Amino acid sequence: MTTAVHALRYLHPSALRPSRLDLATSGGATPQGAAEHPRFFAGVLRHPDAAAAALLAVADVAAARYHRPVGAASLDPVVTADGDRLRFESFSGCGGVHARLDVLPEGLDGAATGHGTTNVDVNAPLREALRLRTPGERLRLAVGAEELAVGVGAGELVERKVPLPQRWLKGFAETQVLTARFDRRAELPAAEAVRFLRALPTTGRGTVRWVLPAGPGLRATSRPGPGAICLPGPERLSALRPLLRHATALHVYAPPGTPAGPTASAWELAFPGGRLTLTLSPDSSRGFSGEGGLLDLLAADVPAADVDALAALLAWDPRIEPADLAEDSGLAPDRVRAALAHLATGGQIGYDLAEAAHFHRRLPYESGRVEDRNPRLRSARALLAADAVGPVTGDLRVVTVGDHVHHVRVGADGTALGCTCRWWARHRGDRGPCSHVLAVRMTGRADWADGTDRADWADGTDGAAQK
Repeated sequence: MTTAVHALRYLHPSALRPSRLDLATSGGATPQGAAEHPRFFAGVLRHPDAAAAALLAVADVAAARYHRPVGAASLDPVVTADGDRLRFESFSGCGGVHARLDVLPEGLDGAATGHGTTNVDVNAPLREALRLRTPGERLRLAVGAEELAVGVGAGELVERKVPLPQRWLKGFAETQVLTARFDRRAELPAAEAVRFLRALPTTGRGTVRWVLPAGPGLRATSRPGPGAICLPGPERLSALRPLLRHATALHVYAPPGTPAGPTASAWELAFPGGRLTLTLSPDSSRGFSGEGGLLDLLAADVPAADVDALAALLAWDPRIEPADLAEDSGLAPDRVRAALAHLATGGQIGYDLAEAAHFHRRLPYESGRVEDRNPRLRSARALLAADAVGPVTGDLRVVTVGDHVHHVRVGADGTALGCTCRWWARHRGDRGPCSHVLAVRMTGRADWADGTDRADWADGTDGAAQK
């Protein structure tokens, strides 16, 4: 299998110079179009110790593998400038931890923050310098490429290629749809946050713990139940430890309701001028890229004009309001949601739990086809093209895949509810639908669409059906 990557180039290595942190950028997107080395900010970090520790934590997550930690995955964080703040994001090498540092307006002092998204070079020498910097030292931040005297002295111009895998793009798409369903479940003041986080193990093998809000803190519980919050792989929160002396609060987010089994959760540590959020997958061995949370929305027949209309309206705003997009575009709310899902697959949408709102982010990846990043969607379209979905018989629909026959259970309204395939037996729908269920759901939509030919849904997509 070929892994799609995006190669990054930096004019010079990022470095911690006397009283100034220079972060070099790669090619990115801005309101004026693509830029080779965009510049987003130059000014002072008002809380330099906390901000430096938080940036280091984001870089350390990118270099970590919490599942089968054999070798390092040295990948460079994504930075998004929203006009009043900077967001630094990364995924762990195993894909199961998403880290985001938000440096808020009260944490920045300098020239107006720009707009756009790119990658920043956080290399090994810079990490070491951030660890060894003198506490309390004034720190200026420059995000972008400085003017360089090319050819004057050794090392003036450096081009370093860094591959970013396609799974980051899928991870960004999946985490925003996942966390948008979370509620804030607990809020700990600084002292309780420090006590709780310091008591967690720093190593382990993916043990799942459960906690309950109790007064100003959290207490352990042995099993899921009403009010319980899942802490999957507590050792994965170790990246928060260097920030504990700066902590002002810890906010915990998780899905609403009573969990039946392990779930994802998000842990947001607030500090002066910013916040660092770690979102944990339901299991240390489980990356976000395969969650399948967008598949049903992506399966809808979304006109390209809808996607283009919304893309034109997004402007790196700190908050994206779907109601405003519906009004400005003239599209119905359900069409806005479907078009936003397609934009999310290209990395253009993120979700801020503290703000309870989406924000605009555009990653420096080629847009590509949605099916290329979603094999189950590609397989479902192939099943439709092969007319593999049989008619409804009772509460079942038969899906024929070569010599294999799968039975998809449907509800009274024709909605696919489950399947006899191995994927469904293993995941029970908690990682999105299998290709057979997805094909049945798409067939149901086609049956109700006036004049829609089933072959139109396949759109000529090649690909083998999922077995």
